[in-house]
Amino acid sequence: MAQYLGAFSKYKPNRESMLRVIRNHRRAAMGAKAKDYEGLSVTPTPIQWELIPTELQQASQKVWNEALNLGTEFGFRNAQVSVIAPTGTIGLIMDCDTTGIEPDFSLVKFKKLAGGGYFRIINQSVPRALKNLGYGPKEVEAIVKYCVGHLSLKQSPVIHEESLRKKGFNAEQLDRIEKAIESGFDLQYVITPYVIGEDFCRSQLGVKGTELDDPSFVLLTKMGFSPQEIEEANRFVFGSMTIEGAPFLKEEHYPIFDCANKCGKYGQRFLAATTHIDTMAAAQPFISGAISKTINMPNEATVDEIADVYLVSWKKCLRLFRFIEMGQN
Repeated sequence: MAQYLGAFSKYKPNRESMLRVIRNHRRAAMGAKAKDYEGLSVTPTPIQWELIPTELQQASQKVWNEALNLGTEFGFRNAQVSVIAPTGTIGLIMDCDTTGIEPDFSLVKFKKLAGGGYFRIINQSVPRALKNLGYGPKEVEAIVKYCVGHLSLKQSPVIHEESLRKKGFNAEQLDRIEKAIESGFDLQYVITPYVIGEDFCRSQLGVKGTELDDPSFVLLTKMGFSPQEIEEANRFVFGSMTIEGAPFLKEEHYPIFDCANKCGKYGQRFLAATTHIDTMAAAQPFISGAISKTINMPNEATVDEIADVYLVSWKKCLRLFRFIEMGQN
């Protein structure tokens, strides 16, 4: 770009500093030692080439050789040669599982449909990872359904089609419930007078008008189901939203599926902020500009812990924007 359009306006007075930055990036790609960098008091995290395919190593070294050679001859069109930009919306359009250089926010996410409603989807890397770990098709299916739910009352514990029929529900009401489940989150907000009809609730279930007007009214409780039974059915229908506790899943495999936050109300595991930083530090030698990255921390994180994240990031030679987000857990 600089060859045809010229370098950025203040390139000439900054030429030597700019080339020094590019030389340091090239050194990082070549696996330089800390003493070999020019003018750095804080050195980047060394690239662990033994973990990276040979062709990627060769490509990165070729690219930085070109950046230095072409930049020396023509200058640079932009002050930042490379950058990882915000990819929240673009990532979803590209059907990516995460929104950038970061761990997934949660394994199960809800996507809003253009025609209305939502649908839940599990990170598409999960089934592939389970298969690569040696789990069979039926085991993978059971683990995924544990996370996202069966999305049907069929075979649900306690609250199922047969138990509802015994309370007077007919095919029409059951069909309405099944359709509402597709975009629902909780049975208490699916099996409601609004979904199955107020007249049916009055005539068949004995619901009073004052109860229908009460915003705290729970139809399932009125029908005799206990909170424990409702919760058990909810986990079957809508899933646990976490992989922890899934059938067949070995506990030693839990860390593979850890996310930036606790997954759902049952999840307990999450990645420490330092793991986000280490991930970025591994990529920073390739990036001359900033990395767009949200570091997720639990809501109970202290001021000192947040300050430590900034300090550790500086020690890792990171350049960041869009930095810290507090979780709701």
